[in-house]
Amino acid sequence: MGNPPDPGQRPVELDTGKPHSARVWNYWLGGKDNYPVDREAAERFLETYPGMADVARAVRHFLARTVRHLAGEVGIRQFLDVGTGLPTVDNTHEVAQRVAPESRIVYVDNDPLVLVHARALLTSTPGGATDYIAADVRDPDAILRRARDTLDLDRPVALMMLGVMGHIADEEDPWSIVRRLLDGLPPGSHLTLSDGTDVSGERVAAHERYSETGAVPYHLRAPEQIGRYFEGLELLEPGLVPVSRWRPEHGPFGDPPAVTTFGAVARKP
Repeated sequence: MGNPPDPGQRPVELDTGKPHSARVWNYWLGGKDNYPVDREAAERFLETYPGMADVARAVRHFLARTVRHLAGEVGIRQFLDVGTGLPTVDNTHEVAQRVAPESRIVYVDNDPLVLVHARALLTSTPGGATDYIAADVRDPDAILRRARDTLDLDRPVALMMLGVMGHIADEEDPWSIVRRLLDGLPPGSHLTLSDGTDVSGERVAAHERYSETGAVPYHLRAPEQIGRYFEGLELLEPGLVPVSRWRPEHGPFGDPPAVTTFGAVARKP
């Protein structure tokens, strides 16, 4: 069991007057941790790009498949989940500890709303551990320093970054942020990263419309730009693909449709 958020910290202030990305995402996933302003923004987004709810579900399934693979076939026992978002079903620690109960997981987010719900992430099997760090992805050194309280950074770690780097503008050099995090992890560590792409004009228009609400912008990028996060790493098959096509679990209706969020898993040599 990890340490709960510091009860002595200042009360968390939530802005319910404008849409919030974590709450909007929660709505698309069918959750209840959202407000009318979020539901309105989410529905307006779907008017322009109806496929976004499918994208949200595909990303959650991608997380589950990648964590199962890393904990199972690869044998990773430590996970650093940066940009956690609101707790839902099958969070990283639940999937990992279902495969390997001794797994240790550290969640990282700078979102005050996620901090409110962090206790839901701080459950663990008796042999494993979970912890939550309130930190910004723009400060990788602080993340690594505090992760050492729970993780052994001399042993391989799975760095999970799903949907977080789109919140970082190009001028902030998001690629260097990922490199700095990876530089603090040993060989044999893995990067799992996904982000929204600009391959759909409808999705581009929906994000532009969303930004007009006053919400924090999300920067869509070309698949080639997302591929830059994996430079110097060994990509696992099938490489960088729509997240719904990363080792899908085949059903009676064939392969799932491609979505506009791309992702991959890669090993640090």
